[in-house]
Amino acid sequence: MLTRFIRILAPTTVAGIHFLRISIFIVMAWIGGLKAFQYEADGIVPFVANSPLMQFFYTKQAPEYVHYKNPEGKTVQKNIDWHTENGTYIFSYALGTVIILIGVATLLGIYFPLIGMLGGILTFVMSLVTLSFLISTPEVYVPDLGGDFPTPRHGFPYLSGAGRLVLKDVIMMCAGWICAADCARRIQSTTSP
Repeated sequence: MLTRFIRILAPTTVAGIHFLRISIFIVMAWIGGLKAFQYEADGIVPFVANSPLMQFFYTKQAPEYVHYKNPEGKTVQKNIDWHTENGTYIFSYALGTVIILIGVATLLGIYFPLIGMLGGILTFVMSLVTLSFLISTPEVYVPDLGGDFPTPRHGFPYLSGAGRLVLKDVIMMCAGWICAADCARRIQSTTSP
């Protein structure tokens, strides 16, 4: 039974890598598309504002945003005004567009290996930047709210919901690498004698 299963599974590598491309596209199109909505734009502020790689996209300094958070599903006009002044929404629209384009490029790797290789590399790099938030963003760890008896349950390694979401980018980073490497192999096979 196991031998039969292995015989069936082994030749599906190419289909599996194409499915990986489709999966990356779905995630990128969905997440990128959500960047056009206020709640998602507000939600990425802690990551961008605290990131040494990205904070220059905003006009306000890092800790100020904590006073202007809109809970998901709720809108407070003074908070929206602050985010508008901060450049939160413009940046989010641009980031969403870039994310969607990376997803499309990765998907096109099914037919166009050079474009797919670029998409895979950009997926890898984007995921690496996202994973850097585990170092730069305080909100990725459970905050100290008291109640530490008998042992503390806050800070590293206790990931918050935001931290658990960021950590999953390890998988996206690996997927980007596999897609880029597969496209590079295909390009190499057509250009080698």
